[in-house]
Amino acid sequence: MKDGHIAVVGTTASGKSALALALARLHPEFEIVSIDSMQVYRGMDIGTAKPTLDERAEVPHHLIDLADPDEDFTVAQFQRAFVDVLAGIEGRGHRALLVGGTGLYLRAAIDGLTIPGRYPHARRELDEEPTDLLHERLVELDPVGATRVTPTNRRRIVRALEVTLGSGRPFSSFGPGLEAYPPTTFRLTGIALPPEVVAARIAARYRQQLDDGSLDEVRRLVSRPGGLSRTAGQALGYKELVAHLAGDVTLEDAIDQAVRRTRQFARRQRAWLRRDPRIDWLQAESDPFEVWPALEQIVSGAAP
Repeated sequence: MKDGHIAVVGTTASGKSALALALARLHPEFEIVSIDSMQVYRGMDIGTAKPTLDERAEVPHHLIDLADPDEDFTVAQFQRAFVDVLAGIEGRGHRALLVGGTGLYLRAAIDGLTIPGRYPHARRELDEEPTDLLHERLVELDPVGATRVTPTNRRRIVRALEVTLGSGRPFSSFGPGLEAYPPTTFRLTGIALPPEVVAARIAARYRQQLDDGSLDEVRRLVSRPGGLSRTAGQALGYKELVAHLAGDVTLEDAIDQAVRRTRQFARRQRAWLRRDPRIDWLQAESDPFEVWPALEQIVSGAAP
């Protein structure tokens, strides 16, 4: 590995953050770079399992607290910030230790994806059309791009048309996109636990976050001018607590919904990450630190 940079990825509640912090404590040449789409928001600390201030003082952390929670934050903004952070780490002669489970942020960081802009004026005209007609329109305007989405995937069809109409060039012309896995100088390592173990860890962590004050955290966030932005409002566990504070559901129902939604998200994360053939997976049975010897070996092998 030319640069010795490493990424430790996995589903939510898989223990990857604790492993990364332990690695950085043992190997001070590492600086941790978050690839979590919700840890970018200031004030969203407990519910995003953000590293504590003490942990951030002990080990350098990057790409945390980049935006206020009433702001939308895009993948393109993350990508630009990552480029600057990586240059700084390399300038100090250190190694980047990426950690997180947001697959799109990982790809934007290590693959330098060409990310099209947003075109709200083009999107507005698409919102009312049926999905089948939108797909027909995409086939006509960008036949190559149409082959990359299923005819029923409305979100991806709308995005492809938004870019095609807004930019004046086919969505597919922006590159091979997520279907291609080019060579990378990063060593990609995945932490895997059995799905039932992850499910139990998700429930236990959410209860612990409530004990740590996550409900009060959400109460403070929604009381701010502007509340939560469209992107921040997608954070796991926050939406349900917002509904509880509005009187729409009981706290227990909110907890049940949040745990269920997070478990569903973990399954999608697992499927997304498993598609990347460059990730070497380390399997643990019940405790993520079971993979520590293998992870240490990988770190040594990736050293420049």
